[in-house]
Amino acid sequence: MTPLLAVQGVTKRYGRHVGCLDVSFDLWPGEVMGIVGESGSGKSTLLACMAGHIAPDAGRVVFDTRAEGPVDTVQMSEPARRMLARTDWAFVHQNPRDGVRMGVSAGGNVGERLMAVGARHYGDIRAAATDWLGRVEIDAGRIDDRPVTFSGGMQQRLQIARNLVTGPRLVFMDEPTGGLDVSVQARLLDLLRGLVRRMGLSAVIVTHDLAVARLLADRLMVMKDGRVVEAGLTDQVLDDPQHGYTQLLVASVLQV
Repeated sequence: MTPLLAVQGVTKRYGRHVGCLDVSFDLWPGEVMGIVGESGSGKSTLLACMAGHIAPDAGRVVFDTRAEGPVDTVQMSEPARRMLARTDWAFVHQNPRDGVRMGVSAGGNVGERLMAVGARHYGDIRAAATDWLGRVEIDAGRIDDRPVTFSGGMQQRLQIARNLVTGPRLVFMDEPTGGLDVSVQARLLDLLRGLVRRMGLSAVIVTHDLAVARLLADRLMVMKDGRVVEAGLTDQVLDDPQHGYTQLLVASVLQV
């Protein structure tokens, strides 16, 4: 069986500062990988390298494409990588304003991604947008409203609908519940978990919140100073941490 994503020796430096160093792992179809660590641990840098937002200094990010099989996305042309990002990949930002166009209606936000992959029939696009707004628990009556009138939680759910409407196989999530109230976080996490399972999505989720990682991730990587210090099944890592840094992370949560 071929992994959906194979990260091989990915390294990114900013002068003397190490963003991430020699990170490798395989992600399998239908699997969710969590990446945890404190601010500055390198987890967001690694995610940006994987998603093609920044170029690594070394390493490969091999994705099992539908048409050509495994391809190193680091070596892809920019147009090919942009098309991949619109079709088989999706990226959910921590701040929905980074992933949603505030001046475009909710339906237009979802429809834009469909149009980017060739959809042209207005009725079909609007029907798909209506369907997806329902899936993320946004009332269909808000389809023509602009996201600026939505709450933060609704904006995040709209970003998810915009990303998933094209049926991607891999979703990158950067602190998807960060900045939301606890009650809103719980609702969003429940929604994400349901969508991931029903659609058979693979996902890489970066978070500093171990509770989020436990709920969503099948496996976990713990990062410190740009390096992976521990990895394994999520419950195993969190219930029986082996590395001193992981033990401190888990203990800090228990003390709250």
